[in-house]
Amino acid sequence: MKQSISNKYEVILASKSPRRHELLKKLITDFKINVIDVEEKHPCELEKEKIAEYLAELKAAAYLPKHNQLFITADTIVCIENEVLGKPKDINDAKEMLKKLSGKTHLVITAVTLKTSTKLITFSDKTEVTFYHLSDQEITNYIEECKPFDKAGSYGIQEWMGYFGIKKMNGDYFNVMGLPLHRLYRAIKEL
Repeated sequence: MKQSISNKYEVILASKSPRRHELLKKLITDFKINVIDVEEKHPCELEKEKIAEYLAELKAAAYLPKHNQLFITADTIVCIENEVLGKPKDINDAKEMLKKLSGKTHLVITAVTLKTSTKLITFSDKTEVTFYHLSDQEITNYIEECKPFDKAGSYGIQEWMGYFGIKKMNGDYFNVMGLPLHRLYRAIKEL
């Protein structure tokens, strides 16, 4: 059953991510896409658990909703030890990221901001993901085949990496994909 909020709000997803488009369709039948490019920079001293929330709110700040509009912004980061991995700059950066994740457990944090003309709600969800050890050849083949340059941590769980590279996961699969549907559903219901 899809959430019927289109009578209450005109829903606008502020994301270029095809995965977020696909996931939001699971909840809402009718929404628009409107993206304003925002420089995704955060203060250096910000705790890693707060970076995704900061960036989701930064993206939301670019919009001024009318009285019946609901803007949804989101950001996903990957944390390994004390390092935050965003989107790779190039092939070499993607390889280095995947080598860091190989055989280890990392944290995926996705934050979502819901913005109307009167409310601003931000929440985040965390998922622990453990990779099998990946050979250099597997990493190279994955990057060449899937081109994960628009994905935090250089991988998509809905691709080969999710099928064969992930040993275990503790948390929400959709959160790793870029939109924690269970939390989003409940947050929209409470608007």
